[in-house]
Amino acid sequence: MFDVRTLSLVGGVLAILLVATSLGQRLKYSRDIGINPALVEAFNLRIRAWWLMCTVLAAAFLLGPASRVATVIVFFLISFWALREFITLTPTRLGDHRALFWVFIVFTPLQYLIVVLGVETYGLLFSVLIPVYAFLFIPARVAMAGDYKRFLERVAKIQAGLMICVYCLSYAPAILSLQIPGFEGQQARLLFFFVLLVQLNDVLQFAWGKLLGRSVIAPAISPSRTWEGFLGGVASTSLIGAALWWATPFDVWQAAGISAVIAVMGFAGGMTMSAIKRDRGVEDYGTLVVGHGGVLDRIDSICFAAPVFYHLTRFLFVAP
Repeated sequence: MFDVRTLSLVGGVLAILLVATSLGQRLKYSRDIGINPALVEAFNLRIRAWWLMCTVLAAAFLLGPASRVATVIVFFLISFWALREFITLTPTRLGDHRALFWVFIVFTPLQYLIVVLGVETYGLLFSVLIPVYAFLFIPARVAMAGDYKRFLERVAKIQAGLMICVYCLSYAPAILSLQIPGFEGQQARLLFFFVLLVQLNDVLQFAWGKLLGRSVIAPAISPSRTWEGFLGGVASTSLIGAALWWATPFDVWQAAGISAVIAVMGFAGGMTMSAIKRDRGVEDYGTLVVGHGGVLDRIDSICFAAPVFYHLTRFLFVAP
């Protein structure tokens, strides 16, 4: 069962969403507030996406003894759909189809099965299944199809999708397997803390960029991402993480430092996935999340931040 701190964290986030929703609706129907209507609409769309993500994740957490399995299943489904969005960005050739069958039907479920069984028990297999065995299998299987046209490009696309959408994202539910002394049975709260900060960082960087943004980092990649937004988002996320130290096994300074790392990696994920979209000439990865494109548009930050957060926490707080 979940303790008072976990319920307080989840309940507090849902309460903040209620307040933000009310504020967004009030701004939407207020005509003389002097705020750009496009910014109000963007704010409301982000809150809508937050409701979807946080409600699903909170429901998975609160299922009692089945919460671990339910949470892993939620992330598996997200991974599967995100990988589908990634692969469909460019046309595949007939020679890729059997390799993709193995990617979707074998390697992706197997990676999450290892998470369910316990990463601490199957740690070596969890860390090498995709970057070693799957990465060796994919080019060999594509080559066996006998189609050499754009071979490197096709193989690299499949490997990149599997790495980002499955391997990296699977580190998020793997947080539930971390055996931190004095924090046993509370890993769900740590996962919620991580997801909360990643999503807050996205919103805060967006907000600071709109308020103070002047110096665009890479105009051809993401014209809305500025140095002011990046620095403001990292600083704000660090302060919020420090204020929520009680929900983690960290002290105040550790929580602030790890939150800063989460913010930086979340930014890196957003920039990288934006570059891929520009390269493929698309605006969004999909249309599943209303107003926010596809699933991959919403989890790009998590994909990059999850492995770093997992390994940093394991290295610093899990006994050898």
